[in-house]
Amino acid sequence: MTIVASILFLSSTFAQASIPPFAPGEAPVSGDTVAKEMQGVDIIEHLGATIPLNAVLMGDDGVETTLGQLLQSGKPIMLHMGYYKCPMLCTLVLNEAFRSLAKVDLSAGKDFQLVSISVNPKESNELAHAKKLGYLSEYERDGSAGGVHFLTAVQTDAGATVPAAIADAVGFQYKLLPSGEYSHPAMLAMISADGRIVRYLYGVKFEPSTMRMALVEAGEGTIGTPLDRFILWCHQYDPSSEGYVLFAFRVMQIGGVITVVVLAAGLTYLFRRNAQAARLTPLASVSAPAPAQTA
Repeated sequence: MTIVASILFLSSTFAQASIPPFAPGEAPVSGDTVAKEMQGVDIIEHLGATIPLNAVLMGDDGVETTLGQLLQSGKPIMLHMGYYKCPMLCTLVLNEAFRSLAKVDLSAGKDFQLVSISVNPKESNELAHAKKLGYLSEYERDGSAGGVHFLTAVQTDAGATVPAAIADAVGFQYKLLPSGEYSHPAMLAMISADGRIVRYLYGVKFEPSTMRMALVEAGEGTIGTPLDRFILWCHQYDPSSEGYVLFAFRVMQIGGVITVVVLAAGLTYLFRRNAQAARLTPLASVSAPAPAQTA
């Protein structure tokens, strides 16, 4: 998945908001050339890879934790990466994610966990906590406080590099600008209960149906209804349309099964009808009256 579409979307979004996406005094390169601020910013999908489960992060409550500890609940994770003082993009992603989740009957805390990790090592857990409270006041789902986590780096003598290690594992490529802001892509990653990356969602708009199917996919049979899992089985994620589309091969499989069932039912009917006719034929010959004899 290249970042070209994300760059175009980001550029148009900033233009509409009248907020320049570049550092003061700098301008994007025209034409097909990627602006300097966006060079090296991308998502390299690592589907199936395991995220660092033992990497220590600071919880928004001031208690150190790991993604492995969060996954002990057995619930999948919806992972957001960015930073909390981001002037535009991160806020857009989180805003739209929570708005979409408000229309999904799966709930953070009960069915899945939402984890946001700041890649800015200077941001504090107090800032993360304030950010979390703001979103919880809008989300308003019972038990969601225990299922929403805003995490920051743990400050050590060696520096705070844990978020960068997780970003590398996810394929989240970002860069620090001279202004002190960060250039980064817009995405959510769905993580299974055993720590594997199952799905990426891109952009800042998430259809509730897509969000739900991505969570069901990450849940791997532990959340959602049997109908959800059947619908998911019939679809596959299409990055170009940023949603799940009907999987032609699955349709062919279903059609093949239906054909076999119809043929089997037809053959069974014919077999039973022929067997019944064969049983009735001797009875008919025995019960038939003998022809009258003439002198």
